Amino acid sequence: MSKVAVVTDSNSGVTQSQAKTLGLYVVPMPFNIGEKTYFEDIDLSQEQFYNMLGEGTDIYTSQPSPEHIMDLWDGLLKEYDEIIHIPMSSGLSGSCDTARILAEDYDGRVQVVNNQRISVTQRQSALDALALAGEGYSAVKIREILERDKYESSIYIMVDTLKYLKKGGRITPAAAALGTLLKLKPVLQIQGGKLDAFAKARTVKQARSMMIEAMKQDFEKRIGHSVKGEKCALYIAHTQNQALAEDFREEIKKDFPEHDIYIAPLSLSVACHIGPGALAIASSKILPELDK
Repeated sequence: MSKVAVVTDSNSGVTQSQAKTLGLYVVPMPFNIGEKTYFEDIDLSQEQFYNMLGEGTDIYTSQPSPEHIMDLWDGLLKEYDEIIHIPMSSGLSGSCDTARILAEDYDGRVQVVNNQRISVTQRQSALDALALAGEGYSAVKIREILERDKYESSIYIMVDTLKYLKKGGRITPAAAALGTLLKLKPVLQIQGGKLDAFAKARTVKQARSMMIEAMKQDFEKRIGHSVKGEKCALYIAHTQNQALAEDFREEIKKDFPEHDIYIAPLSLSVACHIGPGALAIASSKILPELDK
């Protein structure tokens, strides 16, 4: 049986300390701030990030360098036979395509997964890969399984402010001004790897109800299981909004009473574009191979 290492990046929300406990390897995502490059969870904490964001500092996301990726792989392949590398969605960053190109020089020993995940759903993919490796699956087979179910996940995000969507050019200044005047709470979605508009709510309560209803429909139609089943996992993600996230969990449990709901901070790469105060609900299908 091959010994398989599982690598993901910090967009998964897995911290360096958690990675050591779980047996994962996490590539810290770089952020360009002023003249300096910072690395998530290395010399850029969540608190530092939001402080700088609140001060109006320009923060730009970047890709891990090819040298950093290859150095990690080369080191791991001294101990492991194969590597599964799970980067953030190719629809949100070029880091996935870069990793796939780099992997071509590793004679199949490095398998890069392109399964359109980010944040808590990316974390779940890394945990699934670990479990599959523990069951004896090869790196190629693990990649095939994760990519087979790549569309069996969804994320809905309520944005608290339009400031950062405007700054990033995702909405026009006029739309931002009108939305702010009307106190709109946009709900965005990530399905198939891209961040898109989903709905507009007038209140936080309405936005939360919209997200829960959308998730119920995903369970029943797209993912193909009833809300009462245990065939899907549920998560909450947030941007500097832990208290509201915990309150949201209690609301969600009214419709999904049989589910444990994991809460985690939303990826800083997404937070750059939506700012603090955001709240998200996410789900991913439990792999049949692990549904025991």
